[in-house]
Amino acid sequence: MTAPSAPTQTRLEFDSNRLMIDLCGELDANLVRIEAGTGAEIDRHGNVIVLGGEAEARQHAETTLRALYGRLQANKSVDAGDVEAAIRMPTEIFEEGHQQALPASGQFDIRTRKKTVEPRSPVQASYVRALHENDLVFGLGPAGTGKTYLAVAVAVAYFLEGRVDKIILSRPAVEAGERLGFLPGDMKEKVDPYMQPLYDALNDFLPAKQVAKMMEDRQIEIAPLAFMRGRTLSHAFIILDEAQNATTMQMRMFLTRLGEGSCMAINGDTTQIDLPKGVLSGLVEAERVLHGVEGIGFTRFTAKDVIRHPMVAKIVRAYEKANRT
Repeated sequence: MTAPSAPTQTRLEFDSNRLMIDLCGELDANLVRIEAGTGAEIDRHGNVIVLGGEAEARQHAETTLRALYGRLQANKSVDAGDVEAAIRMPTEIFEEGHQQALPASGQFDIRTRKKTVEPRSPVQASYVRALHENDLVFGLGPAGTGKTYLAVAVAVAYFLEGRVDKIILSRPAVEAGERLGFLPGDMKEKVDPYMQPLYDALNDFLPAKQVAKMMEDRQIEIAPLAFMRGRTLSHAFIILDEAQNATTMQMRMFLTRLGEGSCMAINGDTTQIDLPKGVLSGLVEAERVLHGVEGIGFTRFTAKDVIRHPMVAKIVRAYEKANRT
């Protein structure tokens, strides 16, 4: 007696035709992206989707589709970034041998005045958890992984909840391999070009008028790292961005600014150090010295966590491969 052959198709039926329109996207663009990202063949008939291909590919596509449909049932939108995130999360689970659990829907949502921010990978969820559980957290990894964006979102949420009295954002004023010369204007005009990514993140979470009023009342401070010396930062959420460009002395100075009732997030990418040749990065030193210290969290991002254009992840992987060889 021959054993029954394994099924080569998976049939999924969804109960809402209205939600199916959003699930599939305009001209079925979401289904096309899921096909490319999972390797499964997707055939749609009304509110029924039939998956073909290898068993693992079908499982990956089914997990992705059900996750996106669950978002729609919870009255959340599904855009291209959400599709990429849903594809990426199961991929990490499969590759890590189920060592990382997918975060439950809404478990790590960050609610701000303008939008609700959701982690889009298990590592992003781990980073948000670390920010909630530790007074000092290091976010390490390549550009585009959401380190600064998530940290600013949590800082804004903490302020709106009354858990901190102010938000302090800082970064080293170091040019990325160029010499820009003397910049015109007053001090604010001189440092603003270095701080623009922080302004962009704030404006994503708070109305522009509220950001301006909070800055006027010094509830939000944005300043170069060099201006932190001598201060004690209490009851504040403090973020140091581009920390790979802090020297060892600057990093030690900044870490010792942490005051009562404060939280600190330090983010950087040790593959993009713009310090002069021979100057050791304070982020590299801090990672070595502080690893294993109780109460300090370290979250390491990789190219899998890039949430910008998909090409960015490919670029990061290509450079990582080149550096290894």
